[in-house]
Amino acid sequence: MTWHTANASDPSVYRPSRMAQQLNPTLKAVSDAVLAIAANLSVDEVLQKLVNAARELAGAPYAALGIPDGAGGFRRFLVAGMSDELIASLGPLPRTHGMLGAMLSEREPYRTEDIHDDPRFRGWWPRRHPDMRSFLGVPIVSPDGTIIGAFYLTEKPGGFDAEDQELIELLAAHASIAITNARLYEQSRELSILSERNRLALELHDVVSQKLFSVMLTAEAASAQMDRDLVAAQAQIERVRELAGEALEELRSLILDLRPAELERDGLAGALRKEVDLLGRMHGASIYLDIDPGFTIDTGDRELALLRIVHEALHNAVRHAHAEHVTVRVGGENGTVIVEVADDGVGFDPDSAELRSRHLGLTSMEERARELRGRLRIDSKPGTGTTVRVELKPNG
Repeated sequence: MTWHTANASDPSVYRPSRMAQQLNPTLKAVSDAVLAIAANLSVDEVLQKLVNAARELAGAPYAALGIPDGAGGFRRFLVAGMSDELIASLGPLPRTHGMLGAMLSEREPYRTEDIHDDPRFRGWWPRRHPDMRSFLGVPIVSPDGTIIGAFYLTEKPGGFDAEDQELIELLAAHASIAITNARLYEQSRELSILSERNRLALELHDVVSQKLFSVMLTAEAASAQMDRDLVAAQAQIERVRELAGEALEELRSLILDLRPAELERDGLAGALRKEVDLLGRMHGASIYLDIDPGFTIDTGDRELALLRIVHEALHNAVRHAHAEHVTVRVGGENGTVIVEVADDGVGFDPDSAELRSRHLGLTSMEERARELRGRLRIDSKPGTGTTVRVELKPNG
């Protein structure tokens, strides 16, 4: 057999197209998304892998993946190519209007050299949003034919071509399956959580309610004996104290069982990301999460307490303070865990007794920190926003 060296200029020599050369990276991107689901990653983590893959495959500086909420907004809107600081500065999630909305109502992809020339482009960006020209939009269609999202790619030098579109269409076809499967996984997990909550509710009813009923009966007996037999009444009061202590221990034991599944699986960082995403979407607030990559915490109890404190601080910020921007920072210094939640809301007087009587969450945060031998500080005054800072010294 005779072998010869092919001449690159010989037209008879097969040279794979860019589409063929890119096929393996595309299949790898799809495989990564499938593995992300198999690894029990959240929907957001699956989506982020997909949008990163779309940006890389098409060679675009910016890419986004939007999932509509059915009410004129986006349930999720993930981007690639922008820094976290830039994303936080852009404000709330965009609405499903203009070109963003067009990709959610039309099944056909769309590409243009200059998005400004399209009548559906409204010609407005948030103040710090980069200007964008070349554009490729590809809808993501579920197996049942429903448009469940879209890829948006922009600002590629020289514009997007037909092969770019084919690559993203292929990715979108598989993305629909990945997104559907990730949603089903999350729904099954939520059902498991609901089942566990029902179990705990029954235990609360069966165990704690019985203890409290015993406390009530014993207190009534003590009251009846107070005038006739002071010694017996004192014995009954002592029994009330014992029963109340037992009920408190039972309740604490059950509360420890309420450790969220996300905290068990993803740790504090993963649970906080999910909390931030959910509240941001529900209240239209821009919530920026900054977690030190080297952050660690020594026990599950401390993780749970910090999650509860951040949860309370975030709810106060978006519900009561009407904050538009919130920053959550998690890190540590010399073994001390430091968590800060800062908002630009209306502020309040932390020492107001009348306010604390209506919002028990402030006292709850302080008690959680105190139980862990930590310190919680609330800095706020009307009109200046609020910063909640908690510091936990290392155990031992």
